[in-house]
Amino acid sequence: MAPKLPDSVEGLRAAGNQSFRNGQYAEASALYCRALRLLQVRGSSDPEEESVLYSNRAACHLKDGNCTDCIKDCTSALALVPFSMKPLLRRASAYEALEKYPLAYVDYKTVLQIDNSVASALEGINRMTRALMDSLGPEWRLKLPSIPVVPVSAQKRWNSLPSENKESTKNKSKETTKSRVPSAGDVERARVLKEEGNELVKKGNHKKAIEKYNESLLFSNLESTTYSNRALCHLVLNQDKEAVKDCTEALKLDGKNVKALYRRAQAYKSLKKERKKMHSQTERLENR
Repeated sequence: MAPKLPDSVEGLRAAGNQSFRNGQYAEASALYCRALRLLQVRGSSDPEEESVLYSNRAACHLKDGNCTDCIKDCTSALALVPFSMKPLLRRASAYEALEKYPLAYVDYKTVLQIDNSVASALEGINRMTRALMDSLGPEWRLKLPSIPVVPVSAQKRWNSLPSENKESTKNKSKETTKSRVPSAGDVERARVLKEEGNELVKKGNHKKAIEKYNESLLFSNLESTTYSNRALCHLVLNQDKEAVKDCTEALKLDGKNVKALYRRAQAYKSLKKERKKMHSQTERLENR
C-alpha cells in the first residue's frame, strides 16, 4: 500500500525536497506540481511559496536535462519574486547548457550584483566570457542583452536570509576559479589582451585598459605584471583601494615586482592623505 501523500502545501514541498535529496527527481517534480495545484485551488496569494515551488521544480528539470522547462519555471519564479538567487542561477545553468551564452551571462551577472562572492556565478561569468569572446569576437559586450539593475531591496532581502541558506547557494569553494590551471591557448590569449591593455594605457584610456586587463585575467591569473599594470590604472583613476589589492596580488605571484611595491606605496600614501583630510573635516564640523 502506497504511503498517503501530505494534504498541505508545506507537507508536499517537504516531501518533494526529500525525494530530490534521494535523487528521485521525477517524483520530486510531481510533488511540487501537486503543491502548486493545491496552492492555486486554495486561492490564497502566497507569492514567496509559489516562487519557491517553481524554483524547486526547475531544479528537477535541470537534473533531468530538461532545460526548456527549467527556464520556464525559473522565469515564473522570478515573475513572482524578482531577483531571487536560486532561480537566477538555475536559469543561467539551463541557458548555458543550451549554449545561449549571452542570456546565461546576464543571469550570472545579475546574481553577482546581489552578492559578488557567489562562487558558481563567478565561475559562470568566467566561462561565459571565454565562450562569448570566442563566438562573438572582441566586441562581444556590445552584443549582449541589457543587464537589469538589481534594486537595493533585493540585496537587503538576500542579506536578511539565514546564513545557512546563503551557504547552500554560494558554494564554499570560492577558490575554484583561482586554482584552474590555464591552457597554453589561455596563456597566449591572456598575453594578447594584456598587450592591448598596455596600448590603451599609452593612449591615456585607463578605463578601457582595465577592461582589457580584466579579460586577460579571466584567461590566466598567473601573470604578476597584469595585476601591477591594472593597479597603475586604478591609481590614475583615484581608485586607491583597488590599486592596493592588485599590487598585493601581483606580489603574491612575484615578490620582486618593483612596480607593484612602488604603486602600492603610492596607493597607501594617497589613502593616508584621504583619511587625514576626512579627519580634519570632521574636527572642523565638531568645533562649529
